[in-house]
Amino acid sequence: MVISAHQNLTLKEGNRPLLREHAYIGGRWVQSASGERMAVTNPATGETVGHVPMLGAAEVDEAITSARRTLPEWSSRLPRERGDALERWHDLIVENTDPLARLMVMEQGKPLADARSEVAYGASFIRWFAEEASRIYGEVIPSHLPDRKMLVQNEPLGVVALITPWNFPLAMITRKAAAALAAGCTSVVAPSMETPLSALALAALAEAAGIPGGVFSVVTGKPETVVGRLCDSPEVRGLSFTGSTEIGRMLLARCAPTVKRVSLELGGHAPFIVFGDFDVEQAARAAVSAKFQTTGQDCLAANRIYVHSSVADAFARAFADNVQNLVTGNGLEPGVDLGPLIHERSLAKTEDQVADALAKGAKLVIGGKRHALGGTFYEPTLLLGVTPNMAIVREETFGPVAAIMPFDNEAEVIRAANATEYGLVAYVYTRDMSRAWRLTDALEYGMVAVNTVKLTGAPVPFGGIKQSGLGREGSRHGITEFLNRKYVCLGL
Repeated sequence: MVISAHQNLTLKEGNRPLLREHAYIGGRWVQSASGERMAVTNPATGETVGHVPMLGAAEVDEAITSARRTLPEWSSRLPRERGDALERWHDLIVENTDPLARLMVMEQGKPLADARSEVAYGASFIRWFAEEASRIYGEVIPSHLPDRKMLVQNEPLGVVALITPWNFPLAMITRKAAAALAAGCTSVVAPSMETPLSALALAALAEAAGIPGGVFSVVTGKPETVVGRLCDSPEVRGLSFTGSTEIGRMLLARCAPTVKRVSLELGGHAPFIVFGDFDVEQAARAAVSAKFQTTGQDCLAANRIYVHSSVADAFARAFADNVQNLVTGNGLEPGVDLGPLIHERSLAKTEDQVADALAKGAKLVIGGKRHALGGTFYEPTLLLGVTPNMAIVREETFGPVAAIMPFDNEAEVIRAANATEYGLVAYVYTRDMSRAWRLTDALEYGMVAVNTVKLTGAPVPFGGIKQSGLGREGSRHGITEFLNRKYVCLGL
């Protein structure tokens, strides 16, 4: 059945629906030639939210061709003109915050307040890059040769593929697309098939904002067909992906034959380090926030919580008290903090990690099983006595399970925090600023947050090192992922 909340999913400037069940290619809303469609279900209820087409390779090629055909016109627009179009898109997204957020809750499961925050966060990147479009500066090189003028100019990369995940189905698109479009590129978006409806809603708003259809297309279908064709096509000059490290490796290899520009925002497995000089209650509240945002389905989630042994017991008690106050339920209901896991596979992985930890000696303090609500709901869980030989320490946790481990000194915790293939973000809580700087320098992460868990936003370069990714999103650096630098030598 199609759930009743759909009646609220209309654009504010008219009665046109925000829920779209067609792919968007070159300014046209299309079904697949085969007629095959896939149901999108609400992970909280199991009900059908809508259906999207399963496109074939020929239809993906059509989207690529449309993007290539539109590229000269879009890239030749004045930067301010591209920025103005992005500003109109931004304004429509903000005006439609509520229906966008409700749609997101229905296909992804996160609480409505979190979804509204994501809409605002996603829109902020469009405004940021609308302004950055006019700041794509070149440079003049002092010549080392007589009678020469030497300069560097930036040009759009070309057609780009944007591959996005299900945990932030709106913001991960806008963070990429805004930079690409501001740079003068045209794009083909392949959203997760768990959450394609937010992407199609963005396409509806882009269309309403007057962004040419070939500039922003959204294609849906089997990943091997859709993403595979985007990787293989020589017409696609860049690919930006957010998702797991495992899939990122595969995409990087698949793009090698066509030597694409590839940017990757991959797994996290963040350490959260608390020293004994910091207020225990405050640190515990922050750790709960960092761990359970999006039901733990977040690459920034605080998965490995290291607490100095002098305050470890007090921290664990405060953490447990805060976890017990978390409310699990349907994200459209008031007061809900945690929604369901996205699918059965995520639930099974969470169960496996908890079972492995308990079998190897961890102590279960709270939770540890499927929630009484059924489906893919899982109880917020706290484990103590966690050791490095447990899967929950080695593998990224994408569920509502917290693992707390004590440490005795700086050197020990730095070694433990860095003992991973991941390098996205690390959190440090201490009042000793000398220590904070030492940790910031020593931690092998692309981002370090000191005494805060709120660190992201349009002005900052988001990204990791090691196997957490390549390149940066957001900030003035984010637009460079979609630019080529051309050196010009002019003889006089």
